Amino acid sequence: MDLGDYLKRVLKWWWLFVLSTGLAAGVSYYVSNRQPRIYQTTATLLVGQIIQKENPTGQDFLTIERLAESYAQIAVRQPVLQAAIDNLGLRMGWQGLKRRTNAYPVARTQLLGITVQDTSPERAVAIADEIARQLISQSPTSPQNENRAERNDFIQSQLDGLEGRIQRAEDRLTELRVQLDAAFSAREIQDVQTEISGLESLISSWQANYADLSAFLEGGNSPNYLSIIEPAQLPSRPVSPNVQLNVALAAAAGFALALGAALLVEYIDDTIKTVKDLERVSGQVVLGSVSRIRGKDYQDKLALAHTPFSSVGEAYRLVRTNIQFMGVDDPARFLMVTSANLGEGKSTTAANLAIVMAQAELKTILIDGDLRKPSIHRIFMLPNSEGLTDLIRMPDASVREQLKNTEYENLQVITSGPLPPNSAELLGSKRMTAILKELDEIADAVIFDSPPLLAVTDAVILSRRVDGVVLVASARHTRRDTLKQAVNRLRQVEANVLGCILNQANSEDGGYYYGYYSSGDKTAPAGRLKRFWRGFKRQRRFPSGNRRTLL
Repeated sequence: MDLGDYLKRVLKWWWLFVLSTGLAAGVSYYVSNRQPRIYQTTATLLVGQIIQKENPTGQDFLTIERLAESYAQIAVRQPVLQAAIDNLGLRMGWQGLKRRTNAYPVARTQLLGITVQDTSPERAVAIADEIARQLISQSPTSPQNENRAERNDFIQSQLDGLEGRIQRAEDRLTELRVQLDAAFSAREIQDVQTEISGLESLISSWQANYADLSAFLEGGNSPNYLSIIEPAQLPSRPVSPNVQLNVALAAAAGFALALGAALLVEYIDDTIKTVKDLERVSGQVVLGSVSRIRGKDYQDKLALAHTPFSSVGEAYRLVRTNIQFMGVDDPARFLMVTSANLGEGKSTTAANLAIVMAQAELKTILIDGDLRKPSIHRIFMLPNSEGLTDLIRMPDASVREQLKNTEYENLQVITSGPLPPNSAELLGSKRMTAILKELDEIADAVIFDSPPLLAVTDAVILSRRVDGVVLVASARHTRRDTLKQAVNRLRQVEANVLGCILNQANSEDGGYYYGYYSSGDKTAPAGRLKRFWRGFKRQRRFPSGNRRTLL
């Protein structure tokens, strides 16, 4: 499959792309605007106080990071969240609050973030700050912790005792320094200095203990110490829904779905769509491409009768010209028009092709060789009580007796007649050979409309009795496999396939003359009509002896 043609066919679904993209974007915009606005805020805590140390170690930071991860888990547990709900008087369960809360450690720092989302920005701020306070209150270093309160009482009593000892020791140290100044003997000086050194050592030890106990009492350098360094800020804009982002994502998703559907449909669809498809699959020359002929009745399908200068008319004239050039030295005068299956427009094509040949001043006879489901008599509104079957059954019957005139000059029709039970045998009979000889004497061009190739064997039999076969394929209807089977059947009997016609094609599918008229035009512009009419009259001027060519 040609990639360029494949992409062109996909792009023909542009209306689906527009519809799907617009619908997805519109629905997303409507739904997003109906959703409640969600506001988000964050309270930030500092874990530990190693930042106050002069020389913190890597182990200190590792310990703090692990503690921050633990506190992040504790912050969204039932004790902390339920306490926050109780203090704020919120009407929700702690599980509901958990879904709105996210606690996380900031990587490579001592910071812990507590983020809360709520439909009210003020309530979001209050909840974030309250969760932070509850987390601090339930930490080991919190003054509200009962165990810590008991320890604080004990430490406070120890601090009071140390203060008294240090004060008495310092007083005694003052006295000893006075005695040292007044001492005269070496022994007395040595005893005083020994006592002074002992007191100084005791005072230093007591002061160190005092500092450690004070630090524990105040939180100090404990890695479990928590403090709020940035309260939650009042948000000014909602974080959800993001209408623009939602609409953009929905539009992209809608476009992607439409594109995927178009690619899938075009990939699965194995019907003939363009002239290139027809030529590549059939391996035959494409004689022309005919656009869809509007109308419900059979008479409406005779486009050349009502719009002789339309794009459809020019397309059939091009087919006629191409058939002529298929055999300049030995023109094909007996043609059979067929298709692979029913409903592909072979009878309409045969009728219109017969009309353009008659318009070229060729004595043309159109024969309905479809002895199973004939339709030529309906197209030209002719009686079908007698026809081709009568000619075959009655050896003495003359072809001229079954010729039915039409409203078109130089065009006569032989209808099918009564439907026989053995149509294939009739078309392959010797009598049929005699009929073809008689037709050769009275007509310049003979066109057979035949049954579909894959339905019955009639068309295969008849293809051996004519000069050339024209195979009709319907755009977006004829499948590639069936077209190949039809061509193979004709090749098996060595039929002369002149080429194919793409029926019901769009202008972009490879049709001809669409730049002049649209397929729906009923009349051409007045100026162009006159120019075409003059050209048409010149086209009809052929020497009287040239009656064995198609043009």
